[in-house]
Amino acid sequence: MIAFNQVEKYYGDVLALRIPRLSLEAGIYWVQGANGAGKTTCLKMMAGLLPFKGQVLLSGSIDSRKQPVAYRKKVNYAVAEPLYPEFLTGRELIALYQRTKGPGIIDAKELAQVLHAESYLHTPVGTYSSGMLKKLSLLLAFLGNPSLILLDEPLITLDAATVQAMYSLINRVHAQGVSFMITTHQALEEDGVPLTGTLQVAGKTMVRL
Repeated sequence: MIAFNQVEKYYGDVLALRIPRLSLEAGIYWVQGANGAGKTTCLKMMAGLLPFKGQVLLSGSIDSRKQPVAYRKKVNYAVAEPLYPEFLTGRELIALYQRTKGPGIIDAKELAQVLHAESYLHTPVGTYSSGMLKKLSLLLAFLGNPSLILLDEPLITLDAATVQAMYSLINRVHAQGVSFMITTHQALEEDGVPLTGTLQVAGKTMVRL
């Protein structure tokens, strides 16, 4: 599903993360690590949002650095604390993502209903609460036809009903061949998400446990 080869991320002269060699088959992965260990840095590199040394290959052939457009169309990312231009409405952001990502596995209207977000998407995001922003971020992450969805702390600020809806979405989309990498302090396996494996970010590297 995704492979790392001699990946290194530096901030200035300081090494932030190194992944010498790691190949992961399709599935659902729980990314663990202490605060500040580099989990978000790792996800941002995989999302194509941070420059790095080395190679990340998706599906055995799509190079994140050499084929950035093709790569980003197949990798979706929901940040832990989303920020969007305050003057845009949720619907406008959804339309922008749909033009970029193409036809989706699940229709945007259905995603809005499942995530209990349909009532406010017509208003500017500057009026949204943190929970409303989180739901919009998750909705956007499920648009298009991705091979991999990266979810950084997807369950924070969500009410209990939306958390359960999130688990159902993950299972439903995974059944259609989509892989996930998820950072969360909650035990995903206990909450009904079948894990393929667990990854540990510590000591400036990521390994499979």
